[in-house]
This record gives sequence, structure tokens and C-alpha cells, in this order.
Amino acid sequence: MNHVFFLSEGGWKAAREEEQFDHIIIGTGFCSYAFAERTLSANPFAKILIIERGPFFLPQHFQNLPLPYKQTLGGLSETFPWTLAAATANQPAGNISWQHGMVPFFGGRSIMWSAWCPRPLESEMRGWPAPVIEAAQKHFESAEKLLNVISADQVDAGQPAEALKIIAETRPVYGTMQRRLQTMMAKGLGRITSATRSMPAPLAAATGVASGVDFAKFSTPAVLLELANKQDALWKAGKGNQLRIVTDCTVERVLEQDGKATALQTSRGVVKVGEANVVLAMGTLPPATLVQNSFPQVPNAGEQFSAHFITSVVARVPRKDFDFAQELGDLELAAIYLAGESPAHMQYHVQLSVLSDRNPVENAQKSERYAPDVVSTASMAQLLSSEDYLVFVCAVLGELDEDNAQNHFRANGGADPTTNVTLQVLANSTDEETWNTMDEGTFQMMERVLSPGGAARVEYWHGDPNTGSWGAERPSIAERRVPGLVHESSSLPIGDGAQASVGLDYGLIGVDNVYVTGGGLWPTGGSWNPTMTMVALAQDLADKLADSGDAGSAS
Repeated sequence: MNHVFFLSEGGWKAAREEEQFDHIIIGTGFCSYAFAERTLSANPFAKILIIERGPFFLPQHFQNLPLPYKQTLGGLSETFPWTLAAATANQPAGNISWQHGMVPFFGGRSIMWSAWCPRPLESEMRGWPAPVIEAAQKHFESAEKLLNVISADQVDAGQPAEALKIIAETRPVYGTMQRRLQTMMAKGLGRITSATRSMPAPLAAATGVASGVDFAKFSTPAVLLELANKQDALWKAGKGNQLRIVTDCTVERVLEQDGKATALQTSRGVVKVGEANVVLAMGTLPPATLVQNSFPQVPNAGEQFSAHFITSVVARVPRKDFDFAQELGDLELAAIYLAGESPAHMQYHVQLSVLSDRNPVENAQKSERYAPDVVSTASMAQLLSSEDYLVFVCAVLGELDEDNAQNHFRANGGADPTTNVTLQVLANSTDEETWNTMDEGTFQMMERVLSPGGAARVEYWHGDPNTGSWGAERPSIAERRVPGLVHESSSLPIGDGAQASVGLDYGLIGVDNVYVTGGGLWPTGGSWNPTMTMVALAQDLADKLADSGDAGSAS
């Protein structure tokens, strides 16, 4: 891999000691690819170095690979480069007690994400500066194009009837069940007290006829390598510069003089920065760690923290209750997005995955391949006991109150500059109200809207996914509330006020040449999945730096 795509030892030595770059990007996830692709599309002569802390692990999203790759999920593929505060870790069941970790491999979390990509409404970007909202909206379309976003009800749009019949026999159809359930949701929205909108799920899974693959989750490893190949060909033809990528290299500290980054201290030697822009594109918490260790003058770094807390509910309704039951194939899937808010206008949303599976064992490979969210899907035990049912998997995400002063991500004085921070998260009364609202909204969705026979026909799963059982009663708080947070945000908020760490140009306040991408910029977390908006703003940063006229030349 090093010989073909990445810098060898000799190449790395030459790159860090002799080459001058326009941009040095730290990380290889969504924002890194979005920034590099946008920059090189505008100017193929831009000189870019990408530094990745981890090794090459998977060639693409695990869900596009054979079923055994699912075993790569979970704790074995996450690292936690922080200390969790005892006050958080010791919370009882039904409370927040930890934060999901980082994925320390080439491609980062892109190789394991769920691919939900809703566009937030302006009203859902509460507290965001108007210029940042405008920049995001300006780039939503290009971000969706880059990520291959498609609405679940459009996966097979335009296919002739004969083709649809063949498709129905060979793989799950986001078809009849998808359309009928999303219509039921839209018509019944008013029966969910806290709901604000619903739509078929926008998923980063469209690859199109040209590729010969109809549904494939997006990830960055393959497209980054394709970009490197493209730049190599342009370089050989004298029409561009190579894209340099190094793996197994951790940036430990950014060295500065007079408020300007001059070098990167890494696990594989010092990299001179020169006149390059340094772009932090390695998630939400690692950039805040790097900033606290490198730039103590940056205000508010790690003082604000938000994320999404989760409720998980699995329900089922008899298939025969639905008037479209006879139209359903052997295996069908649906994916629907429902948004809502609490009385205090804090947001939540439901990522609803629905399965109609008459032969769970036989269909396992297809089900895992095409499921909208394998991380949150029905277990084999749940499916085997529900061959005559529609199974509804509800992953419900609520926004953590960013104004909670008990939540923070602060340096703790440890010796290792990549891990010497402590994360503390404690839910407050605002969070409790949001959590109660979204739980009740989920039950109302099932019992008032998606069950034709009402609450009496809904059953819920209780206990372990593999050993539990179905029952009529709603699952308890301890059963349904997940202790781990996801979609961490707000560690380096963007703005022009006293609470900001990053200016409206995406640059660290008090630092000339270091820029931030990703969820750390979020002034408020919202509840919507953040990836598409992260990509939109990374593209905007690329445009801004390109417009400044200091990125690459034919010479």
C-alpha cells in the first residue's frame, strides 16, 4: 500500500524536510476528502499533504463487503483518546455514561457510519451565525453529490415495471412498503404531539447504473485513492501535482511562532509547515485536544460540548394489519426520518428502519447489505420470531444542551499530548425533558400512526437483542435508553462572539494559518445527522482558501 498509494519511509522524509505544501490536512475522513477534492477540482496544481494517524484497514464501507466484516464493528474498532470523568462513567442505567470513540484507520468513521444525510432546516440550526448557515445552504447540493445521497424512495426511480419485478426478486425494494409507510407518517404527523416534519430517509448510498451497483454506502478510502491516482496522472502529464498521503503518523502538537503554525511534531518526525494552511479534519474531539496542547491562546477550546443521546426501541406490528401486505415481496426494507422538538425547542429525530422479512436466515446477507443502518437493526432472534410481522427499528437521537456548564472537554495535565484531556458529560433537566419528549414521540409514532390497529396491535422487544422477548408493554427507561453518546460536537464553536473558538473564516482565533472542519464547529448540536453539513462547510473552506489566491501554481 505504501509503495502504490502512500508515502514510503524515503518519500516521507523528503516530503517533510524538502517539499513545500499549500495545504496540510490532518485526517482522512469526510471533511478531509471534501476539502481535498474541492481544492484539486479548482486547481490541480495545489500541493496537498494528508496525514493519517492509523493504518489502512478496510477498502470501503464495511456494509459493502461480505457479511463477516460486520464483526469489525464495536469496541475493537474504536479508540478513546481521552479520560472519561468518573461522574459520567458512574451514572446508573438509563443515563449517559460514555461517549463513542474514534475510528483510528484510513478513512476514519466513514468506513462504519450509517449514511443518513438530512438537510437541516434553517430553523434547526439554532444559534448558528447567519453567514455559516448561508455557506452550508450554498453547498448542500454539492455535498450531497459528493456523498452520493439519494432519498430512500428514489433508489429504483425510473426503472421500468419489468425491471422492478426482477429487482423485487433479487434484493430488498425501497418500494411499496417504503412509499406506503412514508405516506402514513406524513398524513399522521399531527397525531405525534412533538413532531415537526418527516421524509423518506436521505442516504449516502446511491452509486448509479454506470457503476453497476445500485446501493452502496459511501466511504472515503476508495475515493481518496482514486483522487491520488488522478493527481499522479496529471503530475506525469505536467498538468497538476501529486496528492501526498502518509499513514501511521500521529500529529502530537503544532509548533508555533507569533501566532502562526510553523511545524508539526508527529510520531514520525517533524514536518515543516512553511506557508501551508493546516486543516484539522480528524473529527470533533482530537482537534480540540491538539488545539489545547498547541495554542493556549485560543479561547473556549473544549469549554462547550454537545452530542446526541439515544433511545433504542424495536417494535412489531402484524403484517396482515396493513392493506398493502399482499404486495410485499419476500424481503423489503424502508427508511424514514422523523423530526421533532421538546417544549423548550430542543431537537430530536427518529431514524426509522422497517423490515418485512419472511425468511430471515435465507435473507441475512441481503438484509445486512441493504439495511439503512446495520448498527441499529433487528437481531436474528427478533426477525426469526416475526416472520408474519413488520419490524420497526427506532434509533432516536436527541440534542444535548450545549449550555450545560457541567459538560466540558478539558486538558488534565497528562504527559501524552494526544490523550491528556478529560471528558465530562452530565444530563441536566433540559436534557431530561428532551429525552422524555422523544421517547413519548416514538411511542406515539408507533401506536397512533404506523399501526393501523392502534396501540393494541403493537408489541415491543424487551431484554437482550438475542435472548429477550416481545411484550405489549412499552420498554422501561433503563431498557430503551442507550448509555453511549454519538455525533459529538461544539468543542471548537464557530462564530464572531465571545463564545467562539473559530472565526467565520474557519480559522482558529489568534492563529494565522490553522483551520477547523467537522462537528467541533457546531455552536449548537441540533439532532440531525451532521455528516452532510460537515462536508458542505469543508467545501466552503476550500472555496475560501482558493479565493485567497495562495494555493498552488503551475510552477
